[in-house]
Amino acid sequence: MIGRLSGTIEHREADGSVVVDVHGVGYEVFLPAGTAGRLGSEPGQAVTLQIHTHVREDAMTLFGFATTEDRAAFRALLKVSSIGPKLALAIVGVMNASELRDAIARQDKAAFKGISGVGKRTVERILLDLQGKLDFAGSDKTGVRLRAVPGPADSAGDTVVGALVQLGYKRSEAEAAVGGAMSASSDENVEGLLRAALSALS
Repeated sequence: MIGRLSGTIEHREADGSVVVDVHGVGYEVFLPAGTAGRLGSEPGQAVTLQIHTHVREDAMTLFGFATTEDRAAFRALLKVSSIGPKLALAIVGVMNASELRDAIARQDKAAFKGISGVGKRTVERILLDLQGKLDFAGSDKTGVRLRAVPGPADSAGDTVVGALVQLGYKRSEAEAAVGGAMSASSDENVEGLLRAALSALS
């Protein structure tokens, strides 16, 4: 199964999917609205996406996310009765993994208001079924912080992510911006990464 793709956006479809060119091969990937906004989805845009491969008898569909946490939240939602990929994608498009975890911890029904297809009963099932089950939104089972884009410049990337969080950006936004900067440039300098990440967030 495909777990991650790094490439450039070839074009964006009206149905919310993008075609990611990876060494000449185009992969059609469906993105939640939040991921499209954080990573950018214009032609030529370099991206690294965490992929969930959804297999059915008649189709294989790829869903892409800015972070491993968002992908894990999507997968957790799929385990809730009556929630399929389309609805799970809509939810993650409005709330990232940390925001979803916090809403469930607070049992905040209002946080789901306005999400197309999410009615009262669906919200109740989410709040019940996922209570206490989103501890991945921040760390993996070993307690190590999950990164959107691992690589040789991880230490510099972590430093820049921490700096952006201190500046008031959400960690998911900071990780996405730093991941994009690291994918687009070989510059391992903290200052260079910070400038590029701030530019992406502006």
